[in-house]
Amino acid sequence: MIASLAYMMMYLAFGILSIRFLLPRHKQLNRIWLGLSLGVLEEMWLPALSAFLFGFTALAHAAAAGLLLLITLLCYILRDRRDPAPWDEEEKRELRRMLPVMIPLIILSIYLQITHTMRADAAGNWHVGQSTYGDLPMHMSFVTGLVGKRFPADYPFYPGARLSYPFLTDSLSSTFLLLGSSLQASLIVPGVVMMALCYMGVLVLGREMTAGGKAAVLAALLFFLNGGLGFLYDFDMAGGSWEAQAGASFFEQIGQTVSGWFRTVGDRIGAILTGYYKTPTNQPDPNNLRWSNVICDLMIPQRTLLGGWCTVMPCFYLLDAVFRPRKRDPENNARGLVLLGLWAGALPLIHTHSFLALALASLGCMAYDLIHGDPDAMMCRRTRGRILAPYLIYAGITALLAVPQLLDFTFRQAFQEDAGHSFLQFQFNWVNNPGGRGMRDLYLWFYIKNLGLPFLALIAALFDKNPRNRRIFAMALPIILAAEFCRFQPNEYDNNKLLYLAWLLCCMIIADWCAGIWKRLQGTRSCTVLAVMAAFVTFLSAGLTIWRECVSDYVAFTRSSVEAGEFVRDRTEEDAVFMTGTQHLNPVCAIGGRTVVCGPDLWLYWHGFDTGERQEELRLFYEDPEAYPEIPAGYGVSYIYVSSYERNNYEVDEEALDRNYVKVFENGETTIWKIPKG
Repeated sequence: MIASLAYMMMYLAFGILSIRFLLPRHKQLNRIWLGLSLGVLEEMWLPALSAFLFGFTALAHAAAAGLLLLITLLCYILRDRRDPAPWDEEEKRELRRMLPVMIPLIILSIYLQITHTMRADAAGNWHVGQSTYGDLPMHMSFVTGLVGKRFPADYPFYPGARLSYPFLTDSLSSTFLLLGSSLQASLIVPGVVMMALCYMGVLVLGREMTAGGKAAVLAALLFFLNGGLGFLYDFDMAGGSWEAQAGASFFEQIGQTVSGWFRTVGDRIGAILTGYYKTPTNQPDPNNLRWSNVICDLMIPQRTLLGGWCTVMPCFYLLDAVFRPRKRDPENNARGLVLLGLWAGALPLIHTHSFLALALASLGCMAYDLIHGDPDAMMCRRTRGRILAPYLIYAGITALLAVPQLLDFTFRQAFQEDAGHSFLQFQFNWVNNPGGRGMRDLYLWFYIKNLGLPFLALIAALFDKNPRNRRIFAMALPIILAAEFCRFQPNEYDNNKLLYLAWLLCCMIIADWCAGIWKRLQGTRSCTVLAVMAAFVTFLSAGLTIWRECVSDYVAFTRSSVEAGEFVRDRTEEDAVFMTGTQHLNPVCAIGGRTVVCGPDLWLYWHGFDTGERQEELRLFYEDPEAYPEIPAGYGVSYIYVSSYERNNYEVDEEALDRNYVKVFENGETTIWKIPKG
């Protein structure tokens, strides 16, 4: 654990140094955040690059450390020699504004990461939360399965298919695992670091994209405590009606009504806290509530998205810093422009949706600047050329790095000729129009009930003649249009990975507009009352959702399953292939880090794979091993795994397995046979 922490601290420190060398005139808190984010980016990419030569081994990580030193040295050679922006009273005030937001959110993140990431109980069972029950085992399979592998690697649960899913966030955890961390710590520590950087990142963006101060804080709260009006469905008719007891007095009737109301509200809250996806932010059926809370349902369970946000937020910052008129610093612009291009070019294998969102935001920003020009210069062809040239340089640098990733990984999966289909499809209005079969709710009402009062505030804000906010919306609009008219994956819900980044930009506009309204209302008696009421309606759904996530608890792996997974990890060959069922809670790949013939459609279907043939082969072999020995041989299988899942889903002939293979593990829940060589 100490080695993995020290290795990460080296990257974080060198990231801060690199930003100090390249962008010294940026405000100090901004530089610290950029430097830490750069360190995480480098720790994702440099060991992975080395793994193409040496495999994901200690040698690759030593080579990556050497690359880090060379990159930092290059930043020093190319440094901006001006004095850095000082730590002054403004920075101290900004830190005092940030900490009351960041500290509670970081504490919440630590708690959720610990309780939702295979928390071991006294009996040895491993627990997760509601939001991590489905996807966490997939990420664990990548984390454990990448150790020792030469890149590009195959899917650990679909051998023969290149791992085209963006894997660098998971390989960051693989680094921790390789350097001695437990599996839990390898997931928790990077997760907490990236969440903290996202919190700080939104506050820094708010500082630069709004009037600053309280507006920046409000932007962060609107983004991270998103909810909408879903609570209205949970408490609809909660008042109910009660028949008063015979002979009850007027005041007794009032008391009975009030107590009945509290009982009903308590029952409704109890249903939220104990039901499976019954929160006010996530009820697909019957209420069409789909605007999930970003902390509970995205940042905690969707680790690839978390890595993408941690990486794309600095790109949004640099895009604003480099290109916004009246903010350009000619002496610092070239370095910022090149850094933006390099940073953006690193995104596809971290999170493809974030890369696409950044590309669309950059396109909108460029279009706005070309239309409106520099307010200090008369618009002409030469002026437009000066505006366009930096965008083309930025695009060229980004494309140089991103295109190989897109061609060799992303497009290979998204446009599968052998499967006869493409991920990209036309579909209007996201999940409100499932499968393109018709809208469930009226267009505006769908977004009003899902986004709540902030959506109405956004509409009002766009009528203000505020060039800064309109420019920000020009960045958000292409993302919104793309997500509203195209489906980029078989899972239509995944378009929210684009929409949330557009919403991040919109939160800046909303917060800025609300700050202006607050100034106009200050001094009126109703000002505070209105603010409290608006906050209650805006954040109640998020509060109930976070409460639910904090108390959610599910057993993912029993003690016996953990024991089997640890046997696989410690006592079998690193390149061994296992025959197992298609359960998503599979100790072989999630804990043991070994390859299995076929994983679950819960993941593989949405990654574009048709698993029907492999699933049929599994059934044939388990039910008649002696008749189909060629099936495991065809996949290079070394071990056969049978647990309660296989016994429940197949008529497993265990006697035939005993006759033909060598039993190497048994604990009552699980039996493992080894296939003799030859």
